[in-house]
Amino acid sequence: MAVKLSLSTLGDLPKTAASPSYDRSDLRAGILHIGVGNFHRAHQAVYLDKLFNTGRDLDWAIVGAGIKNFDAERRAFLRDQDWLTTVVELGPQGYSARVTGAMIDFLEVDGDRLINQLADPAIRIVSLTITEGGYFIDAAGDFDGTHPEIVSDAANPTTPQTVFGILLAGLQKRRSLGHAAFTILSCDNLPENGHVTRQSVEGLAALISGDLKGWVADNVAFPNSMVDCITPTTSAREIAMVEDEFGVNDAAPVVCEPFRQWVMEDNFPLGRPALEHVGVEFVSDVAPYETMKLRILNAGHAAIAYPAALLGHEYVHEAMADPDISAWLAGLMRREVIPVLPPISGVDFDAYLETCVERFANPAISDTIARLCQDGSNRQPKFVLPTITDALARDTGINGLALEVALWCRYCAHPKLVLDDARAEQLATAARSSKSDPMLFLRISDVFGDLATNERFSRAFARQVGLLWVQNPRQVLKGFLDSVDQ
Repeated sequence: MAVKLSLSTLGDLPKTAASPSYDRSDLRAGILHIGVGNFHRAHQAVYLDKLFNTGRDLDWAIVGAGIKNFDAERRAFLRDQDWLTTVVELGPQGYSARVTGAMIDFLEVDGDRLINQLADPAIRIVSLTITEGGYFIDAAGDFDGTHPEIVSDAANPTTPQTVFGILLAGLQKRRSLGHAAFTILSCDNLPENGHVTRQSVEGLAALISGDLKGWVADNVAFPNSMVDCITPTTSAREIAMVEDEFGVNDAAPVVCEPFRQWVMEDNFPLGRPALEHVGVEFVSDVAPYETMKLRILNAGHAAIAYPAALLGHEYVHEAMADPDISAWLAGLMRREVIPVLPPISGVDFDAYLETCVERFANPAISDTIARLCQDGSNRQPKFVLPTITDALARDTGINGLALEVALWCRYCAHPKLVLDDARAEQLATAARSSKSDPMLFLRISDVFGDLATNERFSRAFARQVGLLWVQNPRQVLKGFLDSVDQ
């Protein structure tokens, strides 16, 4: 019979699941994390759990927090098991499980409580996983100070509703108490995520007061970081698997791939845990690593998602077993993406691509095509469009990149596929109209910026989307692969 997960039952867990070797009562809070989703628990929390298992840095435990209704639901699951999480790594040759205990509390969804916790001098790092779309950034990559939620926080800084308003309220309270500013560490998949976070925090601060903006600029560190670990959504199937295979009754387990990477700038004025002892890379410049990951792994996910959905595939590993989709991914990356990547000393981009292909093809992950298709209007500008901009500037190949955007457009127009996107209605309307006027899709300026005005790309996109309206996607993929590079 499975053991219900809690601190009191850790000693009773089957030996098939590893458990913390440290005493949870020895941990003290040092990090407040906003956005306690599956990725955080499979990534940052695992690194810290590994570090605590070495006996080091026990004053860097995590306090979880959130501001959305779904955060309250997550908290309820985790509260009943003393904030413990079972993390199962789905290796192609077998599964392994560990119970992590790096999180010692999870605040109720209460803005005042969160602000008070942010003001605690024990909290020296505030980390974020609030999704790529949570930073109030427009298509040009600038902070959107006109967003209604931002306008509201600027007018009501003592009762903020956004993450950034709450961070600023916490910083102001620390300042009034004479405490040094915490470091803000983004763990979201954004190019230069530290710079983006600084832009959003300082942008809102400037709307509140010039003095606050200046103080933040002078006192708050925003290190860039690159994070990587494929982490599917947890369903009833995963919950049952953890119970059946490992004998652990966990209401909110996490499954993930065995690959895990974290690269960070070493910029933490109030100190940091010694995560280099458990595999984290600290470098002077994260940007090239980040660009490689976003434009090969994340853009690779986007590249296979839409043709796979159009061809009826449900899972990522099924799509990778389709020779036309796997060849399309490799062809796009080698022809048009890798040639415009900034070089990294000692890193082979082709080898990294092969690693990504192996990870995508892992059948144990059972990652869904539907998950990869979500939120395209936020993901495309971050994962795909920057490569298009660089390719146009260098006059290198763009036909495959135009086809990737065209596949997304054709997906948005499909009447039977779920379009899970904040701009769903706008995208669907423009995509359906692309049959007669392809430029209507590119003219969604808050996604594409001024890309519609680039004659070379517009022509390539119009050609590819035109083909997709009259041919099967498989034929179009094969046509690209058979074409001469341009």
